[in-house]
Amino acid sequence: MEGQNVATGFNDTADQWVVTLSCKDRPGIVHKVSGAVVGAEGNITELQQFSSLDTGNFFIRLQFATAQPRDAIVAQLTPVARELDARWQIDVVGRPLQTLILASRAGHCLQDLLFRQHAGQLSVNVPLVMSNHDNLRQLSDFYHVPFEYHYVIPETKADFEHRVMQVVEEHGIELVVLARYMQILSPELCDFLQGRAINIHHSFLPGFKGANPYRQAHARGVKLIGATAHFVTADLDEGPIIEQNVVRVDHSDSPRQLMAIGQDVESRTLSQAVRLFSEHRVLLDGIRTIVFQ
Repeated sequence: MEGQNVATGFNDTADQWVVTLSCKDRPGIVHKVSGAVVGAEGNITELQQFSSLDTGNFFIRLQFATAQPRDAIVAQLTPVARELDARWQIDVVGRPLQTLILASRAGHCLQDLLFRQHAGQLSVNVPLVMSNHDNLRQLSDFYHVPFEYHYVIPETKADFEHRVMQVVEEHGIELVVLARYMQILSPELCDFLQGRAINIHHSFLPGFKGANPYRQAHARGVKLIGATAHFVTADLDEGPIIEQNVVRVDHSDSPRQLMAIGQDVESRTLSQAVRLFSEHRVLLDGIRTIVFQ
C-alpha cells in the first residue's frame, strides 16, 4: 500500500488532534504509532484499533492532546508511516469539514443536516446546497445557506456535474452528501468524489430498489423497514456501507405511515454517517468500511 500523508488541519496549533492510519498488519504497529505521539509530547485520550483477518489490513484511530504544533507532530509520525507503508491522516479534533449537499424534491434529509449543523451537532460547514429542483430553496434560505438550482436533464447533466466539480475545487469541499438527490452520478463524477461522497438509500440494503419502496414494502407486508448510508461508487447502491438502521412496523401501518417512519430513519442514518465521517471514524477496507464508534 502506497504511503500517503494527508495533513488537513487549518490550524498549526491545537489542543486536540486525531490521527487515523491503515497499513498491512504486522507486529508492533500500535507501539510505533503511540511512540510517535509520545515523541510529540502527546497524551492519548482515545485509541481504537482493528486487524482484518479478511484482508490482512490494520486500522487505528487515536486522539491525543499536545501543545506541539502540527509540523512537530507530522515530523514524528512521517518516519513511522513511511516504514509501515501506511495511509494516514492528521486533523484537528472537531474541525468542521467543508461539505456540499446535493438535494432534489424531498427535504427531510436536508432539513435534518442543516438543523444539526446550525445546532452544532455536526462538525460540518455547508457553503452551498445544489439541487435539480427549486422547491427547497426556502428551506436553505432559512438556515442562511446559499442555494443553486440547476435544471438537470440528459442534455444538461454533464454541465451540472462539471459545476459540482468546480464547487468542490472552489470551496475546498471534503465531503459531498447526497441528501435524497435523485439523479445517478456519472462514473467520471463518482471517480472524482471517490471516498468522499455519501448517499442515503431508502432501504436496509439489499431490497426494494427503485420507485415507491414504501408501497412495495406495504404490499409485501414487511415487518422491518430501514435505511442505508454508503459511499457513492459507479455501481449503483453498491458502495461500502457506513451506517444502517431499521425500525419494526406491522400490517396496520399504511404506505403514508411507512413513508413517515422511513423518512425519519433515513434522516437519522444519513446524519449518523456524516458525523462518523466528519470525526474521522470511517476507514475504507476494500469494498467495506471499518467504523470506529
